[in-house]
Amino acid sequence: MPTATIAGTSVAVNDEGFFEAPEQWTEAMAEEIARGEGIDPLTPRHWEVIHFMRKEYFAKGTGPSVRALGKTSGVAIKELYQLFPKGPAKIAAKIAGIPKPRGCI
Repeated sequence: MPTATIAGTSVAVNDEGFFEAPEQWTEAMAEEIARGEGIDPLTPRHWEVIHFMRKEYFAKGTGPSVRALGKTSGVAIKELYQLFPKGPAKIAAKIAGIPKPRGCI
């Protein structure tokens, strides 16, 4: 299993860089991952989505799809694409330290 050093901590990741153990995640790691994805700084609206993704993952065992995220997070799909231009569900999940949601390519 590959590892990555994020914010000075070694964490297990999959081949695409998604956390294998979401409980290892910290907000400092989120900021570093976001910079790597071209998102800097993380705004309060980004954090709203990131925390929502983590809450959904720990409640349901998977992160929400873009459609579900747009319907249930309180952030419209159009705004999600402005916040996470390379793919809202996939990039938000990566920054949130959770596995890639089902259905994301």
